[in-house]
Amino acid sequence: MLISKRALDRISADILRVIAGESVDFRNNREGALSALRNDIHTLARLKNEQVEALVRDKAVLRDTLADISHQLKTPLTSMMIMAELLESAPPEKHTEFIENIKSGLARTQWLVTAMLKLAKLDSGAVEFSRAMVSSGKVIGRALEPLGILLELKNQRVERAGEAELFCDLRWTAEALSNILKNASEYSPTESVIRVGAGENPICAWISVADRGKGLTREELSSVFKRFEGSRADAGYGIGLPMALSIMRGQNGDVSAENAEGGAVFTLKFYK
Repeated sequence: MLISKRALDRISADILRVIAGESVDFRNNREGALSALRNDIHTLARLKNEQVEALVRDKAVLRDTLADISHQLKTPLTSMMIMAELLESAPPEKHTEFIENIKSGLARTQWLVTAMLKLAKLDSGAVEFSRAMVSSGKVIGRALEPLGILLELKNQRVERAGEAELFCDLRWTAEALSNILKNASEYSPTESVIRVGAGENPICAWISVADRGKGLTREELSSVFKRFEGSRADAGYGIGLPMALSIMRGQNGDVSAENAEGGAVFTLKFYK
């Protein structure tokens, strides 16, 4: 089959348009080698555009992440610099206090950087979740491990009820739940009880965390999972709950928040 020079020139011109960033539809429904060639070129052009769009998204995520890290680090770093300057001229009896404040600032900064890097990995899709069937009790136990000191300092206890089998990544899901439990502890009074439940229905398996705080206002309910906006604590960054949401959505799950008698309830949902 002969292909005219005019047809080839048209394809060549369309390819140059794609290279220049334009969107071109090469496809047609005719039979023959030329139509097959146009359809193949269209497939290649579509793949090229998808790759370019993915690179643009990744670049935007990196830019936003770097801006967020820079903004969030500014306050604790400034505070530690002031403390370090004051330490030089402070009386000896103040040295221990200032050093402890600097240590606390360094610990918070380390946590912030680690959390931001994890969020960046989640946002860019770089996390590969290793999902398997695991009991809710194992996830809850793993999530409570890093919170022992916090619960002890506030003399709080955790009551557990129910059991469910979850299809999830144990390590990442425990981190999501740990963030929610930490939030519950921070907003519950000392000597209170945090209730953790588990169960399943025809749609999903779930783990719920009920705190004993003041509950959530309408504005807080709408922003509690928004990055850098949802924190109600003076010392909070508004990262833990958004991270929990990203982790769950990365596993075809979700997190919801609602008010209940005596506080707020956060529920991790694992869809079947």
